[in-house]
This record gives sequence, C-alpha cells and structure tokens, in this order.
Amino acid sequence: MILNGIIVKRICADKRKQMASLNERITAAAHKLFDEKGIQHVTIDAIAAEAKTTKMGVYRHFETRDALIENWLVATIERYRHALDQVELAYPDNPRAQLMAWANHIARGLHDISYRGCPFVNTIAEIADRKHPLRQRIEEHKIKQAKRIFEMCRNVGIVNPQLAAAEITFLLEGAQVSAQNGSVHDIEDHIEEIMRNILSR
Repeated sequence: MILNGIIVKRICADKRKQMASLNERITAAAHKLFDEKGIQHVTIDAIAAEAKTTKMGVYRHFETRDALIENWLVATIERYRHALDQVELAYPDNPRAQLMAWANHIARGLHDISYRGCPFVNTIAEIADRKHPLRQRIEEHKIKQAKRIFEMCRNVGIVNPQLAAAEITFLLEGAQVSAQNGSVHDIEDHIEEIMRNILSR
C-alpha cells in the first residue's frame, strides 16, 4: 500500500510538471506571436501550433484568447516597470544618471522596435475604444511612468521639471515611432545628445 501511494504521488507530480511545462510553452508562444504580429491577427490555432500542442490544450490553461492577451500585456508592462526600477537601483541618489540610463535602455531596444514596433503603440492602434480594459491598462502604465520621469527631473533640479518630463516622454516615445518608420537615422546618438541638452538647463 505504501509503495502504491508513492507511485501515485510520483505520477501526480509528473503530471503537474507536464502541465506547468505546457503552460509555460503556451505563454511563451503567445507572447512571441503578440510581440511579432500584434493582438488582432494571432489565433488560438497559431498559438497552439507555436506551443506544439492542440487548441484544446491551450484552452485547458487559458479560458479565452483575451486571457492570453491580458497575460502578455501585464508581462510587457512589468518588463518596462522592472527596467525603470533597475535604473533607479543602479544609480541611487543620482537622478541625472538615472534619466540617462533610462534613455540608453530605450535606445538599446530600438533595433527590435524597428522590426516589431512598440507593443503599446501597436496595441492601442488595434483598440479604438478608449474604455477598453486593455487600453486603459496601457494608459495607466504610461501615466505612472511619466510621473516617475517627472520625479527624476524634479530631483535633478531642473527649473521646469514638468516641461522636461514631457520633452523626455516625447523624445523617447517619438524615437520608437521613428525607429519603426525609418524616418531618422542614428537615433541612438540623437537621443543621448537631446537628453543631455534637456538635463543641462
């Protein structure tokens, strides 16, 4: 009886591992496809194929496609939030260095942006209704991010931190759009120079 109990526990443990592994594959596949193709053109069938499972396999872990989209968006927002957290931790009590490091972080990601586009801009473009929960989540994220940039500008001692924060937001958001449409060359160098000009006032 004890042996049978051990075997049952092992079988249950193996099944849990398999389920966790499949959940991770589905999540990774959905995130990859949403990044590359946007949210409107990715089907459950495509996610299942990418994850090497069946459509039913996907639905065992996620009830709807919207649940997968929300999972992806939350993870994407968290990735940006974490990056800004790391910038603050890397340069404690040095808001000028924090802002330069944040600009460099955005600049380093422009290569991927040039192929895929900004995930937030792309998603907003696909959701016309401003009351849509996903769009509201993006707007909330952007507002919080802008407030953090404002606090950094204020801590630098800039005379008009609100204007500086707006300029930095326009700079970094615009740089991502320019990288996507190819309208400006050497964007990374321009970002650094413009940032230095804003912070030197």
